[in-house]
Amino acid sequence: MEARQLEYVMVPLGFAVLVGYHLWLVITIHRRPRITVIGINAESRRQWVSTMIQDPSKNGVLAVQTIRNNIMASTLMATTTITVGSLISVFVSSTSSTGKYRYIVLCFLVAFLCNVQSIRYYAHASFLVTLPACEGRQDYLAAALNRGSFFWSLGLRAFYFAIPLFIWIFGHLSMFLSCCLIAFVLYFLDFTRSSSYDPYDYAQKEEANNDVESLGQSGGNNCSANSCLHSPLLAGSNATPN
Repeated sequence: MEARQLEYVMVPLGFAVLVGYHLWLVITIHRRPRITVIGINAESRRQWVSTMIQDPSKNGVLAVQTIRNNIMASTLMATTTITVGSLISVFVSSTSSTGKYRYIVLCFLVAFLCNVQSIRYYAHASFLVTLPACEGRQDYLAAALNRGSFFWSLGLRAFYFAIPLFIWIFGHLSMFLSCCLIAFVLYFLDFTRSSSYDPYDYAQKEEANNDVESLGQSGGNNCSANSCLHSPLLAGSNATPN
C-alpha cells in the first residue's frame, strides 16, 4: 500500500479512536456518573453550592474567590489558545502547505470559544452566589457552575485534539499512535473506580434529611414565586445569562 493510501486509512482511524472514546464517555456520564470524574465533580459542585449559600455572610468571600480562580484559569487557557492560533495563522500565510495547519487553527479557535463561554458562566455565578435566599437559587447557581466547568472541559478537549493534528505533520503513523496514546491516558483521567468519596450517597442522605425537616415546617419562601430563579437545565434557554 502506498504512503498516500495508508494516510487515508490511518488518519480517519486515529480520529475515530478519539471520537469513539468521547462518545462512550458522554454515554457513561449520563448512565453511570458515579464512575466518571466529570460526574463526581458535577455533584461535588452542587454540594459546594449548598454549603456556600447556607451562610452567605461567612462564605461569600470564599465562594467569590473560588469562582475567581476558575475565571483566571479559563482566561489563561483562552489567551494561550488564541495566541498560539494566531501564530500558526501567520505561519500558514507564509507557506504553501496549509491543509494540516488549518485544522490545528480550527481546534484552537474552538478551544478559545469554549473558554470564553466558561468565563461567561463563571462570571454569572460570581454574583449569583451572593443573592438573597430564594427558591431554585441553589439549582440555578449549581447549573451555572457546572456549565462553566463543562465548557472548560470542552476547551481542554479541543486543545487535546490539536496535539495529534500537530504530530500529523511528522507522519500519519505518528498521528495514529498519538491518538491511541491520548485516548489511553484520558481513560485514566476520566474514570475512577476505587474512590472512598461518593458525593451521590451524601446527596441522597442530605435530601432525605431535608424532606424530614420540611415536614415539621410551614410557611412560604423568602421570595415570591415570580422572582424565584429556576435551573437553566430545567427551565430552558430563558434562564441563560446574556
